[in-house]
Amino acid sequence: MQAASSSAYNQSFTIVTKRLLCANTYHYTIEAPLIARKIEAGQFIIVRPHAYSERIPLSICGWDREKGTIDIIISAVGKTTTELNAMVPGQTLQDVVGPLGERSALPREKGTCVVVGGGYGTGAVIPTARDIRNLGYKAIGIVGARGTDNLIMTDELKQVCDEVIITTNDGSVGMHGLVTDALRQVLDREKVVYVLAVGPVPMMKAISEMTRPLGITTYVSLNAIMVDGTGMCGACRVTVGGETKFACFHGPDFDGHKVDFENLMKRQKMFVQQEKLAMASLHV
Repeated sequence: MQAASSSAYNQSFTIVTKRLLCANTYHYTIEAPLIARKIEAGQFIIVRPHAYSERIPLSICGWDREKGTIDIIISAVGKTTTELNAMVPGQTLQDVVGPLGERSALPREKGTCVVVGGGYGTGAVIPTARDIRNLGYKAIGIVGARGTDNLIMTDELKQVCDEVIITTNDGSVGMHGLVTDALRQVLDREKVVYVLAVGPVPMMKAISEMTRPLGITTYVSLNAIMVDGTGMCGACRVTVGGETKFACFHGPDFDGHKVDFENLMKRQKMFVQQEKLAMASLHV
């Protein structure tokens, strides 16, 4: 019997477009038809730009099933993200694995839903905000950044939310303050039943602590260290409700009221020295 052709599974992972969002941060559209066909809000991919590059997890901020493309945001914060941001349309990534993880949970009751994005997290909450709107629920987006020059994807978020509140640390645009300041105002005037937060760990921790006494369903997307993305290596283990979970397999979204954020922040610092050495050896 003749073996089935593998051509149906071949993907080129060609970069279709590259757009500058802010300093060292780009929006990429990548050709990945099989992933685009299956991806759901909240899931992620693992990317390797070159044959000898390390594997890193990246959130998906959008996709086009008909065109067979996915959208990602890359901020150059380490060796591999710097390698990625040096690539241009027409080049191909070595490999892209996905979709990985579980899709984002959706509201279980009718009411106002809030999605909060800090930094790169703004793009990551867009697919879930779209799903919330499609369910007929009110969606409010809150975006946080250091200043005007650090804001990304706000126009795209406005397209899928009933209202978007922008906060900046320096007050250069929107509300002067933090995303928690904006969330507090929303909680005072709305019957909020659901919150999704994606961004820096201290931000997600603060939001979870704010909603805990109110009993509001709150999910956070944990950006744990990952290697294989399937739960085999255990690098992404997190403590949730006193139990060990794997962010790549059981998550990346978890109940924010059950996450051990202190343990997560401690684990994120495990390879700081190795990351510095990797950056020092980088040639792009």
